[in-house]
Amino acid sequence: MNKTFVSPLLGIASCVVIILFCAASPFSALKSLFLDTFSSPYYFGSMLNMSAFLMIAGTGSAIAIKGGNMNLGGEGQVYIGGFIGCAILNALHAPAPLVFLTAIIASMLTGAVMACVSALLRELRGAKALLTTFLLSAAIIPIIDGLITASKSSDKTNMLALPYIQDSYKMKQLLPPSPLTASFFIALIICALMWHVMYKTDFGRKLAIWGTAPLFAQYCGYSSALNSYSTLAISGALHSLTGFFAVAGTYYTCHKGFYSNMGWNALNVALISKSNPLMAIPTSLVLSWLFTSASRVSLTQGFNFDIAGIVQGVILFSIAIPKRSKQ
Repeated sequence: MNKTFVSPLLGIASCVVIILFCAASPFSALKSLFLDTFSSPYYFGSMLNMSAFLMIAGTGSAIAIKGGNMNLGGEGQVYIGGFIGCAILNALHAPAPLVFLTAIIASMLTGAVMACVSALLRELRGAKALLTTFLLSAAIIPIIDGLITASKSSDKTNMLALPYIQDSYKMKQLLPPSPLTASFFIALIICALMWHVMYKTDFGRKLAIWGTAPLFAQYCGYSSALNSYSTLAISGALHSLTGFFAVAGTYYTCHKGFYSNMGWNALNVALISKSNPLMAIPTSLVLSWLFTSASRVSLTQGFNFDIAGIVQGVILFSIAIPKRSKQ
């Protein structure tokens, strides 16, 4: 069976098994898992909001994979995008649209530059993007943690988060009290746009050749540098845009750990959807429903562990198992 279906199904199955063995009221918990997310505006809006993050960052992962550059630095790129965006929204005092646009651009540029360091190392030293993106992410996360701690300047601030952004800079909620914002519709547009770029343009055709047959791409004279820098820059920018939307529309501050699992879940989306941005839409919706429902069941059933984290691990592990080739 295609991994497009196997991985989410294994995630759902693992969630069901855990509920049957650990929940105080298994059948009530199962009903809650499958139905209650759609009966509450808060949880339904939260599901759509999470799916937007998965779509944007997942598309970022997809374009890097399509070009043969696995980006494992999503966590750090999401974090730095949220940090830079929140810092700018706190620092600038100007008309809200101007400040908001400046913060978005700065966040995306920061993520793109961070990812381009890996592209530079690949082109100059032949270093694998898979390794360098992960190491850069692992290095930048504690640095940002330290900057957040150092930002404490008064009793109104703390060592765990930057100051909250002003109300005028917050993205408007579309389904109160849920955190759903216009980022959901922006995510749909990004998926459609990147699908067109990847499947309907000359750039996308060369991208696919670099990802599947790099020696043939070299023989054709396609630029390795253009492929490395463009795919990783777009990937980093989209991950950082995810972090910005999380800060501006959901948390209203950059706090330590808000990025947790965003990068890995985005990688899940890209791998399950086979790097197709349009397929990332239903994949993101299914995974966000599963994670939201699992987290809610963990909370309402009084579990002392988070089911969603286990489900995420099962899905990623199932994707990592190679398909057995026919003899």
